[in-house]
Amino acid sequence: MRIWTISNQKGGVGKTTTVVALGGLLAQQNYRVLLLDLDPHASLTCYFKYDPDQLEHSLFDLFSHQGKVPDYLPGQLVVDTGFHNLMLLPATTSLAVLDRQITNQGGYGLVISRALIHLWDQFDYALLDTPPQLGVLMVNALAASQRLLLPVQTEFLALKGLERMLHTMRMVCQSQKKALPFLVIPTLFDRRTQASVQSLLALRKQHMDHIWQSYIPVDTRLRDASQAGIPPSVFDKNSRSVKAYGHLLKDLLAMQQRATPLRTQAK
Repeated sequence: MRIWTISNQKGGVGKTTTVVALGGLLAQQNYRVLLLDLDPHASLTCYFKYDPDQLEHSLFDLFSHQGKVPDYLPGQLVVDTGFHNLMLLPATTSLAVLDRQITNQGGYGLVISRALIHLWDQFDYALLDTPPQLGVLMVNALAASQRLLLPVQTEFLALKGLERMLHTMRMVCQSQKKALPFLVIPTLFDRRTQASVQSLLALRKQHMDHIWQSYIPVDTRLRDASQAGIPPSVFDKNSRSVKAYGHLLKDLLAMQQRATPLRTQAK
C-alpha cells in the first residue's frame, strides 16, 4: 500500500477535490483505492453523499480503544463510494471533540497507521484528507504518510498557510524521527488575474525544490462534479482540471518509481 496525505492548514485550497480527483484517476487505472476522511468537517464524506450526522460508525471508532486498533475494526468501517475500486473510510462530526477526549493521554498518534496495517493487502493506495489545524488527527495523518501533497491556492494568503503547514510537518516529523517527502501543488490558478500569476511565481521561487512545475486551473467542472458526487475524471474526463490532475498523477507515479519502497511502521 502507498499512503499519501493531502493537507494544508488553510481551507478552500482544493484539498478534498485533490483527494477525490487523484483517487478517481488511480481507481480508473485499476488500483484499489481507499480514501480516508480525517476532517471533522467531513467534506470528503459529504462528497459521496453520506450524511456525517447520520452515520452510525466512522473513522472516529478507531480512536475508541485506548490507541489500539482491533484487527476486525478497520474493515468494518469502510464503505462503498459507488465507484469501481474506490472505497471510503468516512468521518462524522464526532471527530471535532477527539482532541478534548484524549487530552493528556498518550499512544494515540499511530492509530491511523495501525488501522492501515490491517488493510494493507486490500488496497494499493490510501489517500488521507486532513483537518486544517494541528491536532491528533493531523499528527496521525503525517505519521502514517509516505508522501505529503500540499495543495496551495495561487493567492497570497494561501502562501502564509503553506508556511504554517510546513512548520507543522517539520515539527511532527522531528518527533516521529522520520523524513517525509512533500510536493507543493498550485491550485485554483487563474491566468487572467495578476494576483494568481504573481502568487504562482512566488511559490516557484520560494519552493523551487518541492513544487510541481504545472498547476491545477480554476475549472467550474470541478464544482459540478462535487455537486453531483462523482469523481471529476468520471464526470468529465476531458475537462481542463482532469487533464491537469492526470499530469500530476503521472508525475507522482514517476516519483514513486524512483523512490525506495516504503512501508508504514506501527508499534
